[in-house]
Amino acid sequence: MASALSDALGSPRIAPLILRLAQIGRVLEQQFVDKQEVIQLMLLSAVAGEHLLIVGPPGTAKSALVTRFSQLISARYFEYLLTRFSEPSELLGPLDVQAFREGIYRRRGERLLPTAEVVFLDEIFKANSAILNSLLSLLNERRLHIGSERIDVPLLALFAASNELPSDDSLEALLDRFVLRVSCQNVQGYHFHDLLQRGLDMEQQPSPPSEPLLSADELRSLQAALRRTLRPPEALLATYRDLVFQIRGEGIALSDRRAVRLLKLAVASAFLDGRSEPDAGDLFVLRHAWNSPEQAETLDAIVRPIVDGPRQRRAAGPQVATRIEDILRELARIRDLLRGAAELSDVQLFSQLRALSALRASLSSLPGEAADRALREIDVLLSGVIGPAHAA
Repeated sequence: MASALSDALGSPRIAPLILRLAQIGRVLEQQFVDKQEVIQLMLLSAVAGEHLLIVGPPGTAKSALVTRFSQLISARYFEYLLTRFSEPSELLGPLDVQAFREGIYRRRGERLLPTAEVVFLDEIFKANSAILNSLLSLLNERRLHIGSERIDVPLLALFAASNELPSDDSLEALLDRFVLRVSCQNVQGYHFHDLLQRGLDMEQQPSPPSEPLLSADELRSLQAALRRTLRPPEALLATYRDLVFQIRGEGIALSDRRAVRLLKLAVASAFLDGRSEPDAGDLFVLRHAWNSPEQAETLDAIVRPIVDGPRQRRAAGPQVATRIEDILRELARIRDLLRGAAELSDVQLFSQLRALSALRASLSSLPGEAADRALREIDVLLSGVIGPAHAA
């Protein structure tokens, strides 16, 4: 495994492409506040050729993220907002009338789903059964069934979004095709100030369009290079097996198909990181194996003890330092407010307690003495606020 990954990473053709894909991630992070997790999973999905489902309320930049990603890759792009009234022809193309007169059932799918390389389907679970049946083979086999024809499609990456997960059991097969699921929520806590500033700057002076950083053929080359490296070490396979069985033991459905493809995504994590061998830290992808948002906490409790150590040891110093600086700035604001002369209402007090809890959760995943000191200060503030409240 190490040799295969090392050869791929050292290739004069592949190594620059990995750097350019990473640059796409940095461009997206500069434009979208507090979306690092979604962006990371988008890159992993793209290089692994798997599908990502983004779940969140309206106005949380789900479609904007995918649209911007598509602009940074020179590929044929197709996006569509699905409803229960959507017709297959809107995605697959109208009937080819001339061919039909000759007894051939064929669609004209130019510039539509059959010819697309990067696809975004918004509100995917609202589509009717005719469209959903077509999507099953597309997602699993990269193939469309149109009449008697079996059309291989050039699909490289498909992203879908939904405001909520389906409750209809008939949609389970479609949901299972999305190996990764990620929650995309409104920006909270110490990121909110940055969101306002950046958003107003964009309103005042929109960013000029960027040139694509990667072509479709180059992304296809990255996917092929990754497929040649899919031999994880035995020790990692044993750890992964134990985690999968523990997840299933908690009643969280994880099909064999998704188990295989999640491991592929773990290898992709090391591939994009420029490491010659995946380790336990790359198994963080299992945090995104949930079938409902309520399962995320259970998955985190199972996976965190295994993955956090390796991930923290290789954390990028400058990025961590910047994140801690942002947190410390917000912590100082809350501290001044809590210790100020003005008396806070119950609503204001509850809001600040929630903000402190959010900061604590963010700091708990960061290494270093600065993060530890901030955690201790948060505990002091919490005890100072909650203690008197209980005493009263």
